[in-house]
Amino acid sequence: MAESDPTTTKSLIDGNILAAKSLARFGVDHMFGVVGIPVTSFANRAVTLGIRFIAFHNEQSAGYAASSFGYLTGRPGVLLTVSGPGCVHGLPGLANSMANVWPMIMISGSCDQSDVGRGDFQELDQIEAVKPFSKFSAKAKHISEIPNVVAQVLHHAISGRPGGCYLDLPSDVLHQTISSSEAETLLAAAESSIKCEEIPVPPVSDIEKTVSLLRNAKRPLIVFGKGAAFSRAEDELKRLVETTGIPFLPTPMGKGLLPDTHELASTAARSLAIGKCDVALVVGARLNWLLHFGEPPKWSNDVKFVLVDISNEEIDLRKPSVGLVGDAKQVLKLINSVIKDDPFCLGRSHPWVQEVAKKVKANVVRMEAQLGKDVVPFNFYTPLRIIRDAILGVGSPAPILISEGANTMDVGRAVLIQTEPRTRLDAGTWGTMGVGLGYCIAAAVASPGRLVVAVEGDSGFGFSAIEVETLVRYQLPVVVIVFNNGGVYGGDRRSPEEIDGPYKADPAPTSLVPGAAYHKVIEAFGGKGYLVATPEELKSALSESFSARKPAVINVTIDPYAGSESGRLQHKN
Repeated sequence: MAESDPTTTKSLIDGNILAAKSLARFGVDHMFGVVGIPVTSFANRAVTLGIRFIAFHNEQSAGYAASSFGYLTGRPGVLLTVSGPGCVHGLPGLANSMANVWPMIMISGSCDQSDVGRGDFQELDQIEAVKPFSKFSAKAKHISEIPNVVAQVLHHAISGRPGGCYLDLPSDVLHQTISSSEAETLLAAAESSIKCEEIPVPPVSDIEKTVSLLRNAKRPLIVFGKGAAFSRAEDELKRLVETTGIPFLPTPMGKGLLPDTHELASTAARSLAIGKCDVALVVGARLNWLLHFGEPPKWSNDVKFVLVDISNEEIDLRKPSVGLVGDAKQVLKLINSVIKDDPFCLGRSHPWVQEVAKKVKANVVRMEAQLGKDVVPFNFYTPLRIIRDAILGVGSPAPILISEGANTMDVGRAVLIQTEPRTRLDAGTWGTMGVGLGYCIAAAVASPGRLVVAVEGDSGFGFSAIEVETLVRYQLPVVVIVFNNGGVYGGDRRSPEEIDGPYKADPAPTSLVPGAAYHKVIEAFGGKGYLVATPEELKSALSESFSARKPAVINVTIDPYAGSESGRLQHKN
């Protein structure tokens, strides 16, 4: 709302405009969300100021989009929700950002402050509600506070260890007004108040100790994760690996920082590499469940860890032999500079390099033997091989791959190849299902020159399937491939003794409708759908949809008995 005072000719702006101006002034160019009372005008004003608003059907998917946008761009992704249930629905995205250490802010409208405690429309103490899931939260209690709180949440989201932050904008604040000149003064003050925090730099003695450990190790290993990807450390990693000849192991979303096809990649010999290494340099990855907590029996009893992490708390928790607190890219530069003064390289003939390479070769041969067979009805290997080859055929820039599901993601992690940084997004640290379509949309808007390919289980797809309408509405170059095996792990897997009781005629808890026509869902909105059950049909669908770069869903019929529970997590069930 912009008004003119005829006696003073001073224009007035309301909280909606000031909030939008604040975001634009501080570098936000995209927002994801669901509009409604009281934030619709705010979203519209943001669009007029050059912020692209991607409107979703559900705040959960929009939150996942905002969280992954922060990872892909290095700038906070922004989620906008309505009050009450809208805020609650957005919490999964906020929590996902915290778990994955990605910068994001959630902005929610809230009820009039004067009506708090009276049962107002969608009333909720949202500051209290977001506490377990956010790094920092703030509330604008008056229009004059808006620029400062916007600057604060954006700053906290990206400083130190990145994470999710929250901003509360009450309805009455959005409707308050101030003069344009006062607004400009407030914006300038907020902008000048944000000081870039100094990123810690490890002492030279710790860098030298790290290099000494690597130099004297008999079986060194370099492990890197999405923290290294977030810091854009790929060039420094390449230099370190190729200078020293040390084998490397990426975590799932670290894949692509160095090509999976690199001669020192040890992904195909993962168990041997982590089980026998004596020194492990871990860069931007946590020793959590994905890396077996860095403990025996998966790791050797005497392995020495060097951890590179932006968070001193993380290093204190893990108690490594050496902890290097700092940005992964900068720390690797320091390591490389020390090595440059006194270089060393294991070389191809080194026993450890040969042992890893031999195991990699044997496992790749075994895997390719499985992949080489055209199995119909499809198992997981045949279609994943065909998809792998189609993605590699696109060339550079490589497509961004989104992967979620049980067998689909687990087997796909071994089969699908990443050759470029930040081209893989999956369930991540928290093992979150339902991220698929949100991640797809974020990837498409963050990297407009790339094709986006999602490989999803049918259960995972179901979490956010309606967002295919969003793909069509914005005409995003996303191809969603659904592995349809009729349920979680493959439909009804119950033993005879589990089929009993008054509801034994009901489908199993793991079952979905057999042969569901998922490809028809996108056709309802004008997108392209494919139903495939043979290698020839899948190859044709991939070729056509990849070339078109239009929204599409490929429904791949999988043998319902081809899958199993996740091997890594079977003991949890």
